[in-house]
Amino acid sequence: MKSKIRIFTSPYCIWCNRTKEYLDSLKIKYEEIDVTKNKKAANEMIELSGQVGVPVIDINGNIIVGFDKEAIDKQLKKLA
Repeated sequence: MKSKIRIFTSPYCIWCNRTKEYLDSLKIKYEEIDVTKNKKAANEMIELSGQVGVPVIDINGNIIVGFDKEAIDKQLKKLA
């Protein structure tokens, strides 16, 4: 099964950078979506999460708001 991980971000978001650094350290591939440049993606993020803040992480349809390492790890274990 091919997993799909997307991170909705903005350029100056410290927690977005921490999320990407964490996934990079685990050698996890993901798609980064800059919501400041993509209005459609920003609207999708709000619809999925009910939030306007970033990061919003979508791991196979499971939505995580913010850099919640425990929640990220829990979803990544389901992919293994």
